[in-house]
Amino acid sequence: MTQMAVASQELSTEQGTIAVGGEPYLLTPGPLTTALSTKAAMLRDWGSWDGDFKAVTAEIRSRLVEMCGGEDAYDCVLMQGSGTFSVEAALASFIPQDGKALILMNGAYGQRSAKILDYIGRAYVTLDKGDYLPPMPEEVDAILSADGDITHVVVVHCETSSGILNPLKGISDVTQKHGRKLIVDSMSAFGAVPVDVADVPFEALVSSANKCIEGVPGFGFVLARKSALEAARGNSHSLSLDVHDQWVYMNKTGQWRFTPPTHTVVAFREALHLHEKEGGVTGRLARYTRNRDVLVSGMRALGFETLLEDEWLSPIITTFFSPADPAFDFGRFYDEIKARGFVIYPGKLTEAESFRIGCIGALDHRVMEGVLKAVKESCEAIGVTNFGPPDGVK
Repeated sequence: MTQMAVASQELSTEQGTIAVGGEPYLLTPGPLTTALSTKAAMLRDWGSWDGDFKAVTAEIRSRLVEMCGGEDAYDCVLMQGSGTFSVEAALASFIPQDGKALILMNGAYGQRSAKILDYIGRAYVTLDKGDYLPPMPEEVDAILSADGDITHVVVVHCETSSGILNPLKGISDVTQKHGRKLIVDSMSAFGAVPVDVADVPFEALVSSANKCIEGVPGFGFVLARKSALEAARGNSHSLSLDVHDQWVYMNKTGQWRFTPPTHTVVAFREALHLHEKEGGVTGRLARYTRNRDVLVSGMRALGFETLLEDEWLSPIITTFFSPADPAFDFGRFYDEIKARGFVIYPGKLTEAESFRIGCIGALDHRVMEGVLKAVKESCEAIGVTNFGPPDGVK
C-alpha cells in the first residue's frame, strides 16, 4: 500500500478521525489538515444576518477572549480576509498617524509589517536579526531607552520563515517597563503557545482561523484592550480594515459590517470545540511538541540539519537545510513526498537553501513517522545520499 493510499483513508488518532478523501497531509503552517467534523460543519448554508449565525459569531468572540485570559478588559474583533488583512488592520488601527513603531524582524513576516507601515505612512525603526536569531529583550530595552518617540513595539510571536519562537514574555516585560504598547503577530502560535494577558499585557494580538485552532482560511481575528479599541477611532486608512468600526458594529448588531465567510466561521466554531476537547492550549501544545520532537529526531537521524538550535525551535514548523548532495532538487523532492501523501513547504531564507515541515494541523506523531518514511524514500528515489548542508551555511 502506498503512503498516498494510507493518507486517503480515515485515520484514527488520539484526536479522532482526521483525514479522508484522497487528501495529502498538509505539513504547512496554514492552511493545514483539518478534522472531518470541521469539514462537515461547512455543509450547511447560513444567513449572515440570521440570529443563529449571530450566536456563532458571539460564541467565537467570547471563546477567544477567554483563551487569552482577557476577561472584561479585552475584546475580540473578527475580520474578513487572510491573516495579513488582520495584521494590516491592526497596525493601521492601533498605531496613530503620529505614532512610531519599533518592528522586530527575523524573517519575512516582520519584514511584511514594515512594508505595511510603508504603505499606510507610519513612522518606524527596525531591529533586524536575520534568519537565525531572535530579537532579545536587552536589545529592545536599549532601543527604547534611546528613542522616546517610539510608541509601539511590533513582534512576530512565531516567525515561520525559520520556525523560530521569539521570546515574547521578555519583550513584553521590556515594552511594559518603558510604557510603550505591544502589538503581537501571533498568527502561527495563538491557540498552541500560551499567551495570557496577565503575563503578556499586549495592546493587540492578531491571529487567523486556519492556524493552530485548525479552522479553514477566510478570516482573522484581533484581540485587543477595549481602551485601545476605543482609542482607535479614526486611525485607519481603510473602511474595510477599520478594526474600531468593525468592533462597534459587531457590539451594536451582533453582525459583521460586510458579508462574512459564513462557512469558514461555522467551521471555526467546530474547531474551537475540538480545541477545548483536546485540553485547550495545553493539550494542543503537547501534541504539536511531540510532532516536532519525532520529526526533528528522525530527520537528524537521517543526516539532515535544522536551521535553528534546539532552544529556538518552535512546535509550529521546522526549517531544514537542503542537502549539499548535487542530486538534490527541491522540485523533485517535493513531488516525491507529495506522491507519498504529504505536502511540505519550500524554504524562505535569504542566506541558504532550505525547506520547511510543519507540525500543526489535525495530525499526530504517527503521521510524522509517515513523513520520515516518505522523506527517506523520496531521497532514495532521486539519488540523494548526503543529507548534510553545504559547508559554511551557518
